Amino acid sequence: MAGLHFLLVPLVAQGHIIPMVDLARLLAGRGARVTVVTTPVNAARNRAVVESARRAGLDVEVAEIAFPGPGHGLPEGLENMDLLTRREHFLPFFQAAWKMDAPLEEYVRSLPRRPDCLIADSCNPWTAEVCARHGIPRLVLHCPSTYFLLAMHSLSKHGVHDRVADELETFEVPDFPVPALANRATFRGFFQWPGAEGFQRDVAEAEATADGLLLNTFRDIEGVFVDRYAAALGRKTWAIGPMCASGGLDADARASRGNRPDVDAGLFVSWLDARPPSSVLYISFGSLAHLPAKQVIELGRGLEASERPFVWAIKEANSNTDVQAWLAEGFEERVRDRGLLVRGWAPQVTILSHPAVGGFLTHCGWNAALEAIAYGVPVLTWPSFSDQFSSERLLVDVLNIGVRSGVKVPAMFLPKEAEGVQVSSADVEKAVGELMDEGPKGTARRGRAKDLAAKAKVTMMEGGSSYADLTDMIHHVAVLGSRQ
Repeated sequence: MAGLHFLLVPLVAQGHIIPMVDLARLLAGRGARVTVVTTPVNAARNRAVVESARRAGLDVEVAEIAFPGPGHGLPEGLENMDLLTRREHFLPFFQAAWKMDAPLEEYVRSLPRRPDCLIADSCNPWTAEVCARHGIPRLVLHCPSTYFLLAMHSLSKHGVHDRVADELETFEVPDFPVPALANRATFRGFFQWPGAEGFQRDVAEAEATADGLLLNTFRDIEGVFVDRYAAALGRKTWAIGPMCASGGLDADARASRGNRPDVDAGLFVSWLDARPPSSVLYISFGSLAHLPAKQVIELGRGLEASERPFVWAIKEANSNTDVQAWLAEGFEERVRDRGLLVRGWAPQVTILSHPAVGGFLTHCGWNAALEAIAYGVPVLTWPSFSDQFSSERLLVDVLNIGVRSGVKVPAMFLPKEAEGVQVSSADVEKAVGELMDEGPKGTARRGRAKDLAAKAKVTMMEGGSSYADLTDMIHHVAVLGSRQ
């Protein structure tokens, strides 16, 4: 549908910006004009991927609007959730995000013609009124798994969270396609914390009034969850993922997906080239999850004891003095023949797509989970909060491509004497051995992962279900525009 103009408005968090930029490339690949609307800091971070798209002849651009953080007591430049370092800034950050409607409206008014559609992150309900005032059709993009979305809907519908007295009290998720025992600590929505009740209401209302819902998933992994969620909400729904498997990124864009890496991607490629196929474990906890120092040290000791080659994105090395002191005691020197550490952002897709990588220790953020699936890499699950425990269940219990590390609850629910540690070095060594095992179980797990990767590739191609859903969505937008 050439000629359509889409505005894409992601939440100002890396895990939400990355799939929105992927979507921009997909839509532009179908002939649309796409503008990603975000703040200056986030625009700079994602510039390389957008420039790659333009080099490929795709009509993708970034428009910058102000983030009103300083008006809510936030430092200038604090425009992304991964820059939050103080607990007291968390609520003001979202209060500021909710006030982005004014700069967005100013931008919309500056355009020579009304956009054909605005696609908003589900956590950006403030876009609804802007669209209503300007007659812009609005779709909502959900960034977590549909397993999580359906579970949260069922728990809310049946009032389960209101009935349980304790965060760790076990309950079964009702009206759910698969058995799922859970608790409030591990099955918690994004805005289910004190002071955020209004945010949650806004999100639900904006979803209920949207012209359709987009899901970054595909039917081979979540078909039953997609169908049940669409039926439960009664909304037009499209499963258009895994968007990370759409291809087309050049080497620089692959390395810079989400942010510029802190180490040149070529170093990783050269290091991995020297390792046997499927022998390396990659460790990353995403942009938001931070392990307590004692847990980082236990993880490191377990990796050392495993005697397996690994690449570890250890962002705590930049901010935690206890971790820095431990590293200075000789860890890197002891593992230098088989361990590569990066202090900060690593080129994740470059690493996961390399044939030497045979396992991924992940926080189970949905982007990371989809990247593991898209590149056929089995996972060692280490969830931290929010939807990550749901993703773990999907990866391990439903898809059978993962091994649990042993994390049971978010660290905040551990007793004080645990000091944030719930996975010992021995647990790490055992779990790594199980994941990387070359016996029948490990071989079968790798086979399932490779099979899903093949299906992920097919679904994004012409004739695949996600390709068809994207086609239908674009047609739906064109029809909506003809009615305006």
